[in-house]
Amino acid sequence: MKYNTIIIGGGLAGLTAGATLSKFGKKVLLLEQHHKPGGCATTFKRGDFIVEVGLHEMSGLTENGSITQIFKMLNVDKHVQFEKVPEFYGVVSGDEDFVMPHGYEAATKALIEKYPEDKKGINRFMKLIAGTRKEAINLPRSRFMQKLIYPLMPLLYPNLVEATKHTVGSWLDKYITNENAKLDLIAHLVYWGDDPYTLSMFYYAVPFSGFIENGGHFIKGGSQELSNYLASYIEKNAGTVLLGKRVEKISTKNGKATGVTFRDSFNENSKPTTILCDNVIANCAIPTVPSLLDKPYSTQLQQKIDSKTNSCSLLCMYLGFNTDVAKFGVKYYSNVFNGDDVTAIKDIKNNHHGDWSKRRFIFVDYNKVDSGLAPSPKTEGVICAVDYIEDWENLNKEEYKAKKEEIAQILLERLDKRYPGIKSSIEYYEVSTSKTIKRYTSNPSGSVYGYAQIKDQIASKRFRNNFLIPNLYFASAWAFPGGGFEGSIQGGFLAALQMNQDKIWSECDDEKYQDDRIVQLIDRKEIDDHTLQLSFAKPVGFEKSNGEYAILEIINPKELALDLPYRWLPLDNNSDSLRFQIKSDDSSFSKSCELIDIGDDAIVYGPMG
Repeated sequence: MKYNTIIIGGGLAGLTAGATLSKFGKKVLLLEQHHKPGGCATTFKRGDFIVEVGLHEMSGLTENGSITQIFKMLNVDKHVQFEKVPEFYGVVSGDEDFVMPHGYEAATKALIEKYPEDKKGINRFMKLIAGTRKEAINLPRSRFMQKLIYPLMPLLYPNLVEATKHTVGSWLDKYITNENAKLDLIAHLVYWGDDPYTLSMFYYAVPFSGFIENGGHFIKGGSQELSNYLASYIEKNAGTVLLGKRVEKISTKNGKATGVTFRDSFNENSKPTTILCDNVIANCAIPTVPSLLDKPYSTQLQQKIDSKTNSCSLLCMYLGFNTDVAKFGVKYYSNVFNGDDVTAIKDIKNNHHGDWSKRRFIFVDYNKVDSGLAPSPKTEGVICAVDYIEDWENLNKEEYKAKKEEIAQILLERLDKRYPGIKSSIEYYEVSTSKTIKRYTSNPSGSVYGYAQIKDQIASKRFRNNFLIPNLYFASAWAFPGGGFEGSIQGGFLAALQMNQDKIWSECDDEKYQDDRIVQLIDRKEIDDHTLQLSFAKPVGFEKSNGEYAILEIINPKELALDLPYRWLPLDNNSDSLRFQIKSDDSSFSKSCELIDIGDDAIVYGPMG
């Protein structure tokens, strides 16, 4: 069995690369360690709420922009619905709110009306970010052409050159005088990094201008909708997506990658499987790749990355409300709390390491759009702040849980102080930390943006494509062009284009890997008025004695409104088959279980503790 391309990791870059290569007629195998595709572009379920893991608003959906064109090519626009948010953000710290609207003209007007003394600097800022984005898009992709025009760069790409010379902080200090104006301009800093004096102005300008030009967007139903669609596109075009599979090794021979060895993520008794391929895409975090390679490549890669700096992580507090929080005074989609001890942008870095009672954060009210995350009148929101793994990794289980709860209560009190009564409407809350991100995505330090977007780690200085082995490509937040939804999608697409240009392909037959975790329903019966028992054939190598739980996912569920097609369920160890008991609770999953027919397929991940 052989595939043209094997992709290690099912994040947005890997999914986009896989879908694009499938569009080109290549036979693709994508391996993802989690039981769902998407990486940070996923959702999970708690009670009545579909909880969005990472996406607050997405940049880059500009008219005729690269993301728009990629989505049209892959028919994403016909299957995934994007909701435009009302405004870029609202800064709610202080006595008077500042609202950053969409549109260059409107944004410029709003800033100048509040800070007329900085009119010249504000106009220069808008010109810079618009010009940087346009010039970055029009820059030749060919490295040869880039070298050829290098002496003419200041003339041909003046904004791009200016942005790459500066950090956000150095540029603002040079051209903007009012510290509050600077704070309003970088209110959304957490979506890019943690320190304006190390964050590249180039990297800040490109997505910022994407938001201003055509607004931020949220994916209706959550970012899992986009991830699921891209995974389905691969499979509908003769590819294979295997979830719950952890890669252990990239095989190499005669200076090329020849295949990948993987094992089941949830079944410790599973045997390793090796599959051959023409080329490999590492969508996983680059710091994890040396452990997958033999020498000398493992040593060579480690030497290249030893000096690199990882980005910060994020703490997210997911919130489910029993009502529309607008009644408590929430006016905006993104509500920025600047922090009580931040009076200038030089204070931001220390604030991000400081007391949670003063730390900057953003509160997102998903009910300001048709999010599709909660049944009316319930609504959903999230608090997002900079986080660091070193604050968590030395805590034991009890200390970790206690610290999360302590921070949760601090943030809830601050939210309730701004919006009196909102705390009493909370039906559900849960805190995700950098440690959570590291656990589920295997990103070292929980670094959601990959390598930090500092001046020495942006643009051409970022790892790109096959810099190590001719047929081993890199596409992720850690690689070119960078992190975020827009950067990751572009990175995956560009890697696929480069691979198609390199033409490292051979003929493959139609044989596909058969997932033995797919089982058929063999029996069902009602235990009582509220309990349904489903029995499935036991997968090969599934030893129930090794775990008390498994994940049951219904393939092609008949109901999916405000729900996900899987549940973690206890195992019945007194049966030769796999028996699961499902409570009737009016959820779509429960209804799908009631409607499943004998012989219908499901997939089982496990067993586990």
